[in-house]
Amino acid sequence: MSRPFEPGAPWARARRALGLGLLLVLAACTPQPQGPPPRTPAQIRAQLLHLLPARTPDRAGWAADMQAALTALEITGNDENLCAVIAVTEQESGFSADPTVPGLGRIARAEIDRRAEAKHVPKFLVRAAFSFDSGDGRTWEQRIAAVHTERELSELFEAMIAAVPLGRRLLADANPVHTAGPMQVGIPFAEAHARRAPYPYPVAGSIRHEVFTRRGGLYFGTAHLLGYPTSYNRKLYRFADYNAGFYASRNAAFQNAVAIASGIALVLDGDLVAYGKRGTSAAGIGTTEAAVQALSTQLDLTDEQIHRQLRDGDRSAFERSELYARVFELAERSAGKPLPRAMVPHIALKSPKITRNLTTEWFATRVNGRYQRCMARAGS
Repeated sequence: MSRPFEPGAPWARARRALGLGLLLVLAACTPQPQGPPPRTPAQIRAQLLHLLPARTPDRAGWAADMQAALTALEITGNDENLCAVIAVTEQESGFSADPTVPGLGRIARAEIDRRAEAKHVPKFLVRAAFSFDSGDGRTWEQRIAAVHTERELSELFEAMIAAVPLGRRLLADANPVHTAGPMQVGIPFAEAHARRAPYPYPVAGSIRHEVFTRRGGLYFGTAHLLGYPTSYNRKLYRFADYNAGFYASRNAAFQNAVAIASGIALVLDGDLVAYGKRGTSAAGIGTTEAAVQALSTQLDLTDEQIHRQLRDGDRSAFERSELYARVFELAERSAGKPLPRAMVPHIALKSPKITRNLTTEWFATRVNGRYQRCMARAGS
């Protein structure tokens, strides 16, 4: 049946289209609300002075170096980012560029003995080697016992490698100080970052030495904390990543989804690919990878495709992969509800400096508490 004639209908439609077009033109011409303009370096420093805890020594110096790090790294100086840097620094060093570590000499001596045992060097030879005069009237043993900061220990190890009999054999493969500075950032991370991007200050000796300074420690610590893109909706997960590695919180949530979809229990540690022997399956691959391979038919992905995409676990691109999307689709269908895209990893913290049972969750929660108090000072 043909549609009955509607007088004026084409004109009515034309008028509605014309009206809509005028509205769109007017909307385009109307000024849209804008957010606040980015803070200038001077404004960032002023806000940092306001946000730093009251008892912070040399507040102006800390504010200047924090602002310089954010500016050099092109990181927005909003309250969230300022408070994140403040919170990690407060947790890791209490605003000390070269923090004291209780019992550091004893820790260092135990590390030397551990290395000697691993290399099958008799203890009496180690004792003899460190009984030599170090050049300042003390033996190397006495100088080790006297160190209080990681900077002192790192410099002492460099001297011992060159001067102590057996020093190169025991010590040259790796300086035992792996984290340093006011944010306790990893020295290997700092060295790798400096190879990728220009360091904004003159280098006094080496990047390792720079990490022990306030300016260098804040620069590389800020890069590790904020210098990579995430889709997190809470800073808590960046704090966990700072302790556990880039995207560890996102990857722990992915492991949770894999466990739900496969029915295989997994440790949610954020490690998607096993690079060493620990945590590998009977087939020599990581337990997470083995669980994902058990889903290969449902995912319509080969083992090779799975492995290749899992290796992107330290990049933002992983969450745009076929593997990531299909695992969450399977898991949410099984769970009957949406699943989190970020979870604090379950990792026990191990270090010669740690004498208590601490975890990544403990670290992230402690830092997040400091962050929340800072945000309260900001009025946010």
